[in-house]
Amino acid sequence: MKFSKETATERAKKDLSDRLDIDVSEVATASISEKEFSDMSLGSPAEGEMAAQMIASGWTIKLAAAGKDYEYRADKYQLRLHNFKGANYVIES
Repeated sequence: MKFSKETATERAKKDLSDRLDIDVSEVATASISEKEFSDMSLGSPAEGEMAAQMIASGWTIKLAAAGKDYEYRADKYQLRLHNFKGANYVIES
């Protein structure tokens, strides 16, 4: 799947609602910003993952739910959850 800023945000909201066991309507978009990441893991490597060291252009998607903030990172080809309970996750690639 190829992501746009909008489709990546909707997929991130769905993932977060599933993780928190809440309705997707309870997840708010706090901000979305364009970002150049230093590697192909978007600066969020999953445990044990190696990533090519080349610039990847994408988005930082900040969501808010249940009184907390969460950060997703995406580009055209992947979506990642950054530092959720101390770990990074590949949501879709």
